[in-house]
Amino acid sequence: MTPTDKLLAWLHGEVKTPPFSAAARLEAGLLLRQLQRRVKLGVPQSRPMPGIGPRCHELRIPDATQTSRIIYRLDPDAVVIAEMFSKKTPATPGHVIATCQQRLRHYDQAAREAKEDR
Repeated sequence: MTPTDKLLAWLHGEVKTPPFSAAARLEAGLLLRQLQRRVKLGVPQSRPMPGIGPRCHELRIPDATQTSRIIYRLDPDAVVIAEMFSKKTPATPGHVIATCQQRLRHYDQAAREAKEDR
């Protein structure tokens, strides 16, 4: 990691085998590293998720038996990971969207409070 790389802020989940295959785990790691290095990813690797919030996106990680998703937000100083799940339908489940919104609100609140304490 270089001084200009963004931090990864994990609010939930981890990339490990299982549930990821070794190949999918490597793909997820490569994509996350690109995000840390401020590379703009587009379709098919990533797509915007404005329904969750501003700067929110979904990484698409294809695997042999499933397609995993990593919901993240691009902050100026970090890539904030809100959720990881296996996608089984075309639409993102409503409970996943609500959970991501809640986690990001809590993260933002904690960051504001930490800033005020300084």
